Formats: sequence, structure tokens, C-alpha cells
Amino acid sequence: MKVTISDVARLAGVSTATVSHTINGTRYVSEETQEKVRKAIGALGYTPDASARSFRTGKKKTIGFIVPDISNKFFGTLIEAVEHCLAGQGYHLIIANTKEDMEREETNIRLLTAGLVDGLLVASTMDDFQRLERAIPAGFPVVLVDRTFPVKKYTSVCVSNFQPIYRSICRLAAKGCRRVGMIGSLARLSSTVERVAAYRAAVSDCGLAQEEALIRCADLSAGSVCACLEALLELQCDAVVVGQGQMASVVASYLHRQGKRVGQDLEMVGFVDYGEGVYDALYAEADCIVQPVEQVGETAGEEILRRIESPDLPVYETVLQSSYKPCRSGRSGA
Repeated sequence: MKVTISDVARLAGVSTATVSHTINGTRYVSEETQEKVRKAIGALGYTPDASARSFRTGKKKTIGFIVPDISNKFFGTLIEAVEHCLAGQGYHLIIANTKEDMEREETNIRLLTAGLVDGLLVASTMDDFQRLERAIPAGFPVVLVDRTFPVKKYTSVCVSNFQPIYRSICRLAAKGCRRVGMIGSLARLSSTVERVAAYRAAVSDCGLAQEEALIRCADLSAGSVCACLEALLELQCDAVVVGQGQMASVVASYLHRQGKRVGQDLEMVGFVDYGEGVYDALYAEADCIVQPVEQVGETAGEEILRRIESPDLPVYETVLQSSYKPCRSGRSGA
């Protein structure tokens, strides 16, 4: 049975009018009462209809951004780029950190779309598109960022890393590597799926070892990344592709502590998700795949503003390209 505004009012111990005013900002409601209403909305999973009249009473000039890991510099850089774009148009940004937890994502989506923001940017950790769709009110402006789904219901901005990964593995093969391992992020993410697909295609086309054990997926922790690397070293890998910037830093630091030299004891391809200079001291001898993080943030910010102003715009996908920068090449673009 669908949750109603009356159910929210009953649980919060207020009138339906107070719930409506809290959601729409049409009258003053004390912060204490607002908090009761928000908690009731989250507990019940209440989702107002974005096409209802209450959602057309005026803009909040605020955008919500659902991010999976605020401690990851990739998302920190992305947030800064989005915020810069929105500020130029008089909008503010609210950040919700899900810590790659699907329950937290669902709760935050329901809270933010219950009248707190005009639109939503989502870097989703969901493994089920239907679950994401159920949490978003009908007609609510949404742009998916970095992570997408096979179902193309929402406009999205992402980066393709297929060709740079493929090229980097071909270069490793040309240098004599035969056992190339890969460390990816969470297996359910679209970004991981694409990167693993590129790895599989390249090792196959280059005639390298094709073993499932050479593909490892890590969670957010440094311990998990190091465990993946140790397993690959035990399998006698002579090269490793690390499919995420933060994880690449962990791998480079681990190798340094073990007295192993990147480019000599182990070939490495690492992602650069933010300022390249940060990585130079860690793996100067590694090949790099550089993502256009600032451009992703700027494009996502522009897209959500467009969808707020013109809700009936057609859904489309913007795919930016990362660049492959082999070591000792002057870091020039590929």
C-alpha cells in the first residue's frame, strides 16, 4: 500500500498541512518539527509526486548530490567542480555520503527529494536500477554521474576508459609482460564492468594469460586493496592494472614499503582521478589513465540546471573520454 502524507503526519505527530509546508517551504516550520517530519519521511519511505502542485510553488535554488565516498579525492574534486558550476547560477549544493551503502543511498534520495532540493545528481552504488527508480519521485530532475545503468531512463554524464585500458595492456605486452593482473573496484558498478571488459578484451587479443584469478575486486579499504595485490603477486603477475585512483595510490605505497620498484619489479598502470602532481612521487614509472574529473563535474552541473528549467528535455548520455599517458612520455595526451 502506498504511503500517504497522512501516514507521515501521524508518525511525526503533526498535521498534514505541517508536513506539506515542511516539504514545500510554503510557511515557517520550526527546525525541531521539520526534523520530525524528515525522520518520518525516511522511516516510511514516503515519496511525493514531483509533478504535484506542491512541487511547483517555487525553487529552493538547491541541488542534492548523492556521492558514494566523500573521502575519495575523485569525488571531492567532482563536488568542487559541480559546486563551482552551480554557484555561478545562484544555486547551492547539499552532499549526501552513502559510503557505498545501498540503504543509505535510498534513504538520502527520499529525504532530499521530499522538497529539500530542486534536482538531484546521483553517483549510485545500487545494483538494481528498479530500486533506484522507486526511490525517485516521478518527474523529478535527475542526472546520473560517473555510474550508469543499462536502462537509460535518466540523463547521465560518465567517462569511458575502455580504449586507454586496452592500449595500456597492449603496451605492457609489447614490453614483454605475460601475466597482467587487474584490481578493480566494486564488481556491481558500471565503471568497474567497463574496465574489466577492456582488460578481458586486451589480454585476449594480445595473447596474454587469461585466468579469472588474475581479476580482483576490492572494497573501499586499503586492506582489501593490499590483499588483492598480494594475491596477484603470489600468482606471479609481472604487471598490474589498478582501475581506480585511490586504489592506485595504495598499491604504489604498498610496493614502496616492500622495497619493490614500479617499472622494474612490477609494471603498473594506475588511474589519475585528480591533480596529476599528487601521483608523481608515488608511481613516476607507471603508465597513467587520466580522467577528466573537472569536466565531468561541470557537465553534470550544467545538465541538472537544464533539466530543472526544462523538465521535458529528452534523456541522453554524455560520455567523456579519459586519456592514456605512458610513463617517460612527457605525460602528453593520447
